[in-house]
Amino acid sequence: MTHRLQSLRRFRFNRPQRIAAALLGLFLLQGFWVVSRQTLSDRDYQYARCGRETWEKPSPLAGYYTSCGNIRDGILAYRIAGLPLTLNLLVERGLDRVRKPEDRVVQEGGELSTWELRHQMTHILLLLRLPFLFAGFLLGGCIWWVTRRLYGNLGGYTALALYCFSPAVLRACLSPNSEVLAALGVYGGVYTCIGVAHAMQGPRRKPGPPSTGLRCWGGKWRPRIVLLTAILGVAAAAHIVALPVTALLGLAAMLWVAEGHRSQALPVMLMASAGALAIVFACYGFSPDAASYVFRSSAGFLGLSLDPAQRFFGAFANGGITIAAGATLMLYLGTRRSRYFGNTTPLFCALFCMVLVMTGAPGSPWLWAQPFLLTFVGGVFADAYEGPRSRWALGAAAAVMALQAVLCALSLPALT
Repeated sequence: MTHRLQSLRRFRFNRPQRIAAALLGLFLLQGFWVVSRQTLSDRDYQYARCGRETWEKPSPLAGYYTSCGNIRDGILAYRIAGLPLTLNLLVERGLDRVRKPEDRVVQEGGELSTWELRHQMTHILLLLRLPFLFAGFLLGGCIWWVTRRLYGNLGGYTALALYCFSPAVLRACLSPNSEVLAALGVYGGVYTCIGVAHAMQGPRRKPGPPSTGLRCWGGKWRPRIVLLTAILGVAAAAHIVALPVTALLGLAAMLWVAEGHRSQALPVMLMASAGALAIVFACYGFSPDAASYVFRSSAGFLGLSLDPAQRFFGAFANGGITIAAGATLMLYLGTRRSRYFGNTTPLFCALFCMVLVMTGAPGSPWLWAQPFLLTFVGGVFADAYEGPRSRWALGAAAAVMALQAVLCALSLPALT
């Protein structure tokens, strides 16, 4: 308890944290503005109906997990889309005890489906989008935390500002889907793997031969492995393809960092992946048939294509990000001081995810690449800020961020 209190006392909400909070606040304001002008779509009805079925009762169709069938395109998105509606219904049921009989939402003796209360429950559209908007907010916080630790305040501001004014990210956060959840799982999983690898390099708790393995690591490895398992579980439940993608990229990063402990990297990854699959099984309500359908279907089929990258970088609304990515790539190739692990890792991850296409189920791996791309941009710009032409670099970065903010603001009406 004393250690926890000391950790709380060490937390400071100073100027860097306030600026980051302001940027994330602008991200949320853009999201709420778009939500206030949206209307419910058929996709919303599908996620709401089938998401509530995963929480409230089994499907009326024999042999299927929900009325949407055995979900294969990310059970977690349905779960978190239906959870606020189910909680809202529970609150309404509780309030019915103090309401007059004629004012009750749930009338006695009535057979209720999981979606027939849509006209009586308030703020349906906002409740459907809040979990996904919060996931985008959390992903922005992860980008800020990673880039600030790696590149300092200015590098963190650069990456976070471009993220908060990315129309592609906002679009993914403003409708029920698995993409922002998968992006959070992939990005968080890779950098948690790097954190576990750094813990392997830490001082041993007590003397002992290397063969003693995990027990000889520093005290931070246990919570990091638990966190890695949870994040891999989010990635796998968001989309089953995200688990092998994260495991492959994370294992490569661990093998790079964990010099002298590389033999332990694969067992750690296998253990965390097994825990992630257990989380997927739990998300399917421990139903063997529904969970196994994910592996029996074509949800894990992947291909390679440059079309997603061409569409993203060719979009007018992404002009600022495109300019920043091109400039930082030239600086990375032309400046030796920028070619190190902290910049190379997000670049490799971004390139890897950007060329993936899902052929068996709906999915957008190119969106998973955005956090890594912006991390790379923030890192290379941070190196330029410390170079001989730092004022030029700061001015150019400010102009690019302002341009992207203007383009994002212009594209908001198209997201409604």
